[in-house]
Amino acid sequence: MRRLLLTLCLALAAQARGQASFDCDASPEHRQFDFWLGSWEVTDKAGETRYGANRISKRDAGCLLLEEYTGARGFTGSSVNYYNPSDKQWHQHWIDNGTSIIQTAGGMRDGSMYMEGTIYYLATAKTSGFRGTWTPLEDGRVRQFFEEKNAEGVWETWFDGYYSRTD
Repeated sequence: MRRLLLTLCLALAAQARGQASFDCDASPEHRQFDFWLGSWEVTDKAGETRYGANRISKRDAGCLLLEEYTGARGFTGSSVNYYNPSDKQWHQHWIDNGTSIIQTAGGMRDGSMYMEGTIYYLATAKTSGFRGTWTPLEDGRVRQFFEEKNAEGVWETWFDGYYSRTD
C-alpha cells in the first residue's frame, strides 16, 4: 500500500512540475493484462457453481486496472493492478470486506499472468505465501488459480475460478 501511495504522490508531484506524462496505453507492457478487462461471471470449471461477478476496468489513462468483485454470498473485494517500469513487474494490491489483504507482484509467464507475494488475514493477523495465475483460455474464458503456502511450506489450492464474459 505504501508503494501505491508513493507512486500516486510522485505522479501528482510530476504533474505539478509540468513534466510530460507517459502513455500507458501505447506501452506493450502496460497492455499485457488487457485480456482480463471486462465484466465477468465467475464459476467453477463446469460453470455449475457460481462464485460471483467481477468487473475489471482501465483507469488513469490505461495505467491502472481496477478490479471490483462481488461474491455470490455478499463477499466483496477490490484490487488495483499496475505495471511498474522501474522493476518491470505487475503489482496487485487486494483488500476485501474484512477477510484479507493480498500483495503480489510478477508478470507474464508462458502465456499467463503470474504473481507471487503474501496474504494477510485480518482476523488472525496471520501472513502466508500466496501466488496466482490468470490464464486466457481458447474458449474466451479466463482461469484464475490461487495457491497459499501452508505451515509446512506446501502450496495448496486457495481458489480456482473460471471467468465467463457478461459484456
